[in-house]
Amino acid sequence: MHTIATQKPAPSSKVSSPRHSTQNSPEQPGLPGRIHRLLKLAALLQSGRNYDTPLLAVELGVSRRTVFRYLDVLRSVGMDFAHDPQAGGYQAKPGSLLRPVDFNLTEALALLLASRGVRHGPAEPSIPLLRAAASAALKIESVLPGPVQQYCRELINKIIINPAAAARHKHTAGFFEMIQRAMHQKRKLKMVYRSLTERERIETTLSPYRLLFSQRAWYVVGHSSLHESVRTFKLLRIYQLKLLDKLYIPDKNFDLEKFFGYAWSMIPEGRLYRVALRFSQKVANNVAEVLWHKTQQLEWLRDGSLIFRVTVDGLTEIGWWILGYGAEVEVMAPAALRNQMAKTAQRMLNTYKRKPK
Repeated sequence: MHTIATQKPAPSSKVSSPRHSTQNSPEQPGLPGRIHRLLKLAALLQSGRNYDTPLLAVELGVSRRTVFRYLDVLRSVGMDFAHDPQAGGYQAKPGSLLRPVDFNLTEALALLLASRGVRHGPAEPSIPLLRAAASAALKIESVLPGPVQQYCRELINKIIINPAAAARHKHTAGFFEMIQRAMHQKRKLKMVYRSLTERERIETTLSPYRLLFSQRAWYVVGHSSLHESVRTFKLLRIYQLKLLDKLYIPDKNFDLEKFFGYAWSMIPEGRLYRVALRFSQKVANNVAEVLWHKTQQLEWLRDGSLIFRVTVDGLTEIGWWILGYGAEVEVMAPAALRNQMAKTAQRMLNTYKRKPK
């Protein structure tokens, strides 16, 4: 059967995270207590004895329903155990004992900080895969060696990750998962898309090559039957997506870096320009601290200003970036970009000469 995903409003009801859903559970709330019970359950299963569900519930001090949930958690992190009907209990299979994850202090802290940013940062409801990353980090956290857990607990609230604002992707989760499936199964997609280039809705058959997060949003890069070439499509502008039974042969030579070439960001326009910009002393250090483009070259002047040189494919994207620095930057070359900035500045001046409506 075909699979179809369309944008639809997110449900208004809120579902609490399983990690915090303890109101109807006899177990004691809190992550440390849960970790302790999970580790105890793992030790019981690894002991070589058979433990039935009622006995496990007594040993852990939880309900039988919670025991089954804990068994699912252990199975999800790689513990292999079986139920013996004759003995009437559970036991870990030989050779599949659950061992502490061998992370050093820095590795463990990095993983849990990423998880912390997902749980509490503004990106949580927006970016696919981040919720899954948080869930995976929680499972890893539950089996870390004691000294590593203590080290992370002491620092986790003292190191802050403030992710940049990202586009809202909560209505595109179905698209993201379907594209993943299409790439894995090498199946084509029928897509209805709002194109800013054509300024209308378009329909095309897409052979997806890559999923890319860039410029605060998710994109899919693939061959479009309508354009007869490889194109980039923003997930937020997809209206409808249908998984087809038609297969495609991936281009083994496709290289994303070569595809974008010398574009300032993501939109190559088919013509190279040598751009020279002069940044004032006020913003020069701010510009110089960042590697904006693989071709950039910096030249410091005696007055503290900066000459920034770069070779780019197309002027549109770098023009947007230049405007962000306002009067603190001057386009030295090429003439086409200088004229483009001058016209934009004139339109801005005309706008502000008028009284606001």
